[in-house]
Amino acid sequence: MEFVQAGNHVLYVWISKVQSGLEKAVSEIRSLKDVVVSVENSDRLEDTTYANSTFDIIISHCSSESTTPEKLKLFLDLVKPQKPIVFVFLRTDESLLENFEFLLKAAGYVNIKKRSSHVFLAEKPNYEVGSSVKLSFAQNKPKAAVWKLDDEDEDEVINEDDLLDESDKVKPDEASLRVCGTTGKRKACKDCSCGLAEELSGQTKETPKSSCGSCYLGDAFRCASCPYLGMPAFKPGEKIQIANDQLMST
Repeated sequence: MEFVQAGNHVLYVWISKVQSGLEKAVSEIRSLKDVVVSVENSDRLEDTTYANSTFDIIISHCSSESTTPEKLKLFLDLVKPQKPIVFVFLRTDESLLENFEFLLKAAGYVNIKKRSSHVFLAEKPNYEVGSSVKLSFAQNKPKAAVWKLDDEDEDEVINEDDLLDESDKVKPDEASLRVCGTTGKRKACKDCSCGLAEELSGQTKETPKSSCGSCYLGDAFRCASCPYLGMPAFKPGEKIQIANDQLMST
């Protein structure tokens, strides 16, 4: 047998349609150095207790009954990874031969070769059937840090306590926070603009006097520069208080 090598553990599968020449074929295989041969009938192969990946090579006579998807999967289980399975067909199974390469591909075989008109050679992949492996793109890659401070940097850092001196820590006097007119004492602030400074210093502005004598009658009788514009009419001789801002505008 050209496919068998010295030291191989061989599974030889025969079918009921092919019994002639069985003993001769098995004897030829056993004549090779250190070769062990296990002979099984295809119909009873499912009942065996061989462990997965037991054989170095499987040689199987084939018919439509012995090439079902279940049987092809069983061959893959029993042979070692990257080891061959030889399928030998009866010459009467022409219809099965036409689609057999597709059946092998669908079952998971690789390196499928047609060695002759009735012999196919295929291999088990370099992994066990049903095994799994983590895909590289499924791994979580570490994200690059957008901002990262290097702990080895020796840059000087400002001490927060040095930003304030003792005067900044003194609680301000409540009186210093008041504005003029709100302190309870009539005291003008430094840049007084409300007129309190003039009032306290005795500097008062003279109340404008009417030159026409009819200001008390109302806006209809007042001139354009009358300080009483916009005010209601009043009685002659009545004291009228005019706002400081109105006096300043006039």
